[in-house]
Amino acid sequence: MEISRFLLGLCAFFCLYRSVSAQSTCKLKAKFNLSGYKNVEKKTVVVGGMFPIHMRIAATDGNTSRAPVSSGCEGFNFRTFRWTQTMLFAIDEINKRDDLLPETDLGYVIYDSCFTISKAVEGTLTYLTGQDEAVPNYRCGSGAPLAALVGAGGSDLSIATARILGLYHFPQVSYCSSCSALESKFQFPTFLRTIPNDKHQSTAMARLVLHFGWTWVGTIAADDDYGKYGIKDFKEQVEEAGVCISFSETLPKVSSPEDIQRIVDTVVESTAKIIVVFSSDVDLSPLIGELLRHNVTNRTWIASEAWITSALINQPGVSSVLGGTLGFGVKRADIPGLQRHLLDVDPYDPLTEEFWETIFNCTLNYEKALKQAEQRATAVNGTVSRMARGIPDGLCTGKESLASLNNTYSDVSQLRITYSVYKAVYAVAHALHNLEYCVPGQGPFTGQSCADINNFEPWQLMYYLKNVRFKAPNTDEEIYFNDGDVEGFYDIINWQVNSNGEISYVTVGRYNGSAAPEDSMTIANNSIVWNNEVLQPPRSVCSENCQPGTRKGIRQGEPVCCFDCIPCADGEISNETNARECFLCSEDDWSNDAHDACVPKIIEFLAFGEPLGITLIVISAFGALVTIAVGVVFVVNIGTPLVKANDALLSFSLLLGLVVTFLCSIVFLGEPQNWSCMTSQVALALGFALCLSSIMGGYNKCIPHSTSVYHMHQMIYPQQHHSHNILFSKTCISLVILLSVTLLTSPCFYPVKNTSAQNIKIILECDEGSVVFICCIFAYDILLALLAFVFAFIARKLEDYFSEAKCMTFSMLVFFIVWISFVPAYLSTRGKFMVAVQIFAILASSFGLLTCIFLPKCYVLLVKPERNKEEMMRPRAKPRDGTSTGTSASLATANTEVNATTASTAIDD
Repeated sequence: MEISRFLLGLCAFFCLYRSVSAQSTCKLKAKFNLSGYKNVEKKTVVVGGMFPIHMRIAATDGNTSRAPVSSGCEGFNFRTFRWTQTMLFAIDEINKRDDLLPETDLGYVIYDSCFTISKAVEGTLTYLTGQDEAVPNYRCGSGAPLAALVGAGGSDLSIATARILGLYHFPQVSYCSSCSALESKFQFPTFLRTIPNDKHQSTAMARLVLHFGWTWVGTIAADDDYGKYGIKDFKEQVEEAGVCISFSETLPKVSSPEDIQRIVDTVVESTAKIIVVFSSDVDLSPLIGELLRHNVTNRTWIASEAWITSALINQPGVSSVLGGTLGFGVKRADIPGLQRHLLDVDPYDPLTEEFWETIFNCTLNYEKALKQAEQRATAVNGTVSRMARGIPDGLCTGKESLASLNNTYSDVSQLRITYSVYKAVYAVAHALHNLEYCVPGQGPFTGQSCADINNFEPWQLMYYLKNVRFKAPNTDEEIYFNDGDVEGFYDIINWQVNSNGEISYVTVGRYNGSAAPEDSMTIANNSIVWNNEVLQPPRSVCSENCQPGTRKGIRQGEPVCCFDCIPCADGEISNETNARECFLCSEDDWSNDAHDACVPKIIEFLAFGEPLGITLIVISAFGALVTIAVGVVFVVNIGTPLVKANDALLSFSLLLGLVVTFLCSIVFLGEPQNWSCMTSQVALALGFALCLSSIMGGYNKCIPHSTSVYHMHQMIYPQQHHSHNILFSKTCISLVILLSVTLLTSPCFYPVKNTSAQNIKIILECDEGSVVFICCIFAYDILLALLAFVFAFIARKLEDYFSEAKCMTFSMLVFFIVWISFVPAYLSTRGKFMVAVQIFAILASSFGLLTCIFLPKCYVLLVKPERNKEEMMRPRAKPRDGTSTGTSASLATANTEVNATTASTAIDD
């Protein structure tokens, strides 16, 4: 405590006697070089202000041989100078009012921050000290109390000043520091602002990008807290919604040609058509100039409020690059009387003097103008003219007309940040008004006391500022602070080229950060004019949307917005855009050609009405009719030797079997049913069993016997031979009947849907049932066919005028050839053609049997009836070495003679 009192006294002593005491231990380490406006004499309360009137600090020579002096500023900014004049106008307007601080006269101290943190800190320390030099921790100046600081003109500048002012609980009201980091009351307890928090703007930008379906955007941010925090919040929101960032660049605070060129190259090489920029106009200006030099067009820029209405960016010729720009501007308002104030400035004020000289390109200093004129004259002719010694060229008169200039300083058509400055000054004024007119005994402080307007502490004014609520003049907008922030209202502005070829700011929508998400943004899409005067929104995607029928295939090492569209496999579909996977259709469905819907599979069977079905029906019917016709021929000629010689019962049973096989092929046609599946198999087995059994009976009649005893027995008792054949045939037929009864009583065939044979079709076919059972059915027919072929092969050399055994042998060869060929053909086909192949095999084998066995007989019966005689049916004698050898021919002759003798004996009897 004693040490603190000692230091306090020591510094107080310095403040009072520093000009007298040369031995003082408190001394300044550096001199600040500050410029601005100051009016504190005879004022009740002083309001501080800080504006980036210049764009940057001037370079120094780095000389360390003298006392350090802070750098000066350069790059006069007409837009921010208008902000400065707006604060002066607002204070002057308040001082003239009778309803607001009527008994209090406001003064001001305004410093230039030069858009640099170091200058902002210099101004803050000087402002706190109350003098033109800084003595931290102590206010050594006398006079009116300090109220609040309006500034400092940039988020990074305000962060620096707010950290210092927060130590003293000193109020700060910012007009353009929108960085979301400043919302932290733990770090910045006394910071307030009349511009919306950037978290609203970042959300608005994200909503805008999503509104137009852009999924591939680039970002550029200034290398300060405003740019970094703003673009960070934007990226988090859009990436969560599935948007990808093509590139992310940072604008240097100190202009670097190499960095600017690198950013230009990135913009040119990127396929992103949408570029979001969070930056001040000062930081962005070098990049825009380079983009103009490279003629980088066909891009749509999304602007933050810091540069959307900046004349520094909106320079002549910029429309080719920035035409169609969309951005967010804070609330705009008209301020009556401001333009008159702007045009009536005094050119001989130190800060206004530089403004005047810059805007009119002249100098107000006579000596300086004379020196410049002499230099120009010397450079031209080597002598100094009398005119140069009189009124030199380049000297300002101070009467130049600002109204005649088309300059951003006097342009009051887009008063947005200017309006924010206006509101900030009025917020301080209303807080002071509430402090001044506090009712004693009802105050907010200890013991319900009030503060004294002539001697109050900063924290006391902070209370009133946090709770201030007023309506802005002329607009009736209600201003209040919610944890230091105001509501997030923005105009959505579109840069459109007017008839004069100049950029005009057209409001095409609104954003209200306080409304529900679905109601927060309203935008008139039809009112927007895009880059190069295009009316349709640009597309900005890394990869085009995958249409239904495809799925997204992510590219390795690239953002998720960059993908390949992979068509769905057969049988799979995707019915939505950008599907991540394809879905398998059900068993009865298949994907359509576009692979975006499952459609029922084609149900396939060999129908009666289609050309192939009609053809097979005609052929089957024709075969059956021909077979019946042969039977009729045999009935008509049943008493002739040829019919007798072939055993009529076996012939008719063979014909019946052929009719069954011809007709059963028709049953294979049409949609399979329970009855047709069972009938087709039974009829086929029955028909071939009848045919083959009958052929076996015919072979038995023709087989030669080797022993003469047996031959003599047959010649004596020929009726037993025929009875044996009939018994054999009846046995075979009985087996067929037994088989048919078994099939009918125990059906194992039924229709099924075959979905595995072909992908796009459902094949209706008959289930084969038990493999063992079906094999048993056709094994019987195969056995009969093999036996018939063996017997035919044995009987092929019988010597008859009409060799029936040879015909039967050939018929069995045809039968085997057809069915052997059928197997590979059947296995290599699918669907209804399998049925067609099966029917063809049945018809071919049936026609083979009919043709080979009955065509020679019908030829004799119908064409050569003269050969249908008994002697023609007798075997021909074939002598070997002139003697009878006991062959079948001689035996047959002997048999004929015995028959003749028997017949004559019977006649005699």
